[in-house]
Amino acid sequence: MIFSWFSSSSYKFPWFLASRYFTNKRKGSRFLSFIQTMAIAGVAVGAGGLLIALSIAHGFSSAIYEKIYAFSPDIEIRTYLPDQFERADSLRSFILTFDGVTSAEPTIAGRVMVQTSRLAEGVILKGVEQNDTAPPRFPPEMIRSGHYTFERTETELPGIVIGSGVATSLDAQTGQRLTLFSFPRGDGKRQTPEIAQFTVTGIVHTGIERFDDEFVFADLRQVRQLLGFGPRSATNLEIRVDDRDRLMEIFQEIRDRTSYPYITETVYMRNQNMFAWVELQEATVPLIIGVMILIAAFNLIGTILMMVLERVRDIGILKAMGSPNRTIERIFLLEGFFIAASGLLLGCVLSLVFYWLQTEYALIPLPEENYYMSTAPVEPHLTDFVLVSFVTATLCLLASWLPARYAAKIQPVRAIARI
Repeated sequence: MIFSWFSSSSYKFPWFLASRYFTNKRKGSRFLSFIQTMAIAGVAVGAGGLLIALSIAHGFSSAIYEKIYAFSPDIEIRTYLPDQFERADSLRSFILTFDGVTSAEPTIAGRVMVQTSRLAEGVILKGVEQNDTAPPRFPPEMIRSGHYTFERTETELPGIVIGSGVATSLDAQTGQRLTLFSFPRGDGKRQTPEIAQFTVTGIVHTGIERFDDEFVFADLRQVRQLLGFGPRSATNLEIRVDDRDRLMEIFQEIRDRTSYPYITETVYMRNQNMFAWVELQEATVPLIIGVMILIAAFNLIGTILMMVLERVRDIGILKAMGSPNRTIERIFLLEGFFIAASGLLLGCVLSLVFYWLQTEYALIPLPEENYYMSTAPVEPHLTDFVLVSFVTATLCLLASWLPARYAAKIQPVRAIARI
């Protein structure tokens, strides 16, 4: 829109003259050329830096959300009572009647002791259903070794998937046999621990320590037997929705229709600290880089003003030939536009080059214990390019307006007198 506006008939002569000024430099004006180059570089660094910062912020958000959603359902129902749901299938059927709910999966979570031939570790055993219709719990890039499956192996033992931290603590590998011991229940129903053996079929790595260091996953039926639960019992009901934009709406409907002893929580409630951390990253980084764009835009005031002083003689001649003030003003507005457009183009190219280099070569490593990932993720969005380009071009044009107004008010007699 800005380009078509500048290309209208009233801008044809200013466009021609401004483009000549922008590309052709007089002898002895190297300093002015240097100032113009620095102005372009300032816009490029500001716009490119903001695009890179936004792509990293989006990448962080997507990566963290993906890790959280792998372990936490959109909505979870549990009970106030220190026991399980005795009729989890009935509650599941009821929840599936809600609009927007795509799945309701009964799960069981309990503390167990897992042991190898040499080491032992306390973990949280989570029993989940595995079927062909359910979406995979973990994306392929989170499977460090083996596969996410509970199928019986060549040893005829059921499979178990463990977190990477658990694997490190136990020095366990895929294909290795693990022995699990359940703890006696406090309700008096079972005083002796149950023992079961599994074979490691997969190792999951999310980068989030509290997930990787504590959780192991096995088939729901095997976990029920190990923990002494009934055939239709569960400790949690994990609900997935088709549209997370409607998550709070669906949550309110479910909570209003599930009373005591049920507790209903969203993924945001259970992971408040992590979501707050991501939101802080998204809010502060663009703000800081945005200040750089603002500074670069206002640097144009000095740059265009120096161009005006360099072209005072030309301004006097144009005015003596009858050029109106608005023509002079448009010439230097277009100078600012050319600088902004050149800087924006260079900034966009720089951001895309950075995206490719970071994706291929991981230029920015991160301490995984602090950031939950080993390299900075990047995820460019087309809307960011459009928004950054529009805002940067607008700021640059506004910054160019003051020196352009000054140029338009130069008196031709005083200008020609300097020839």
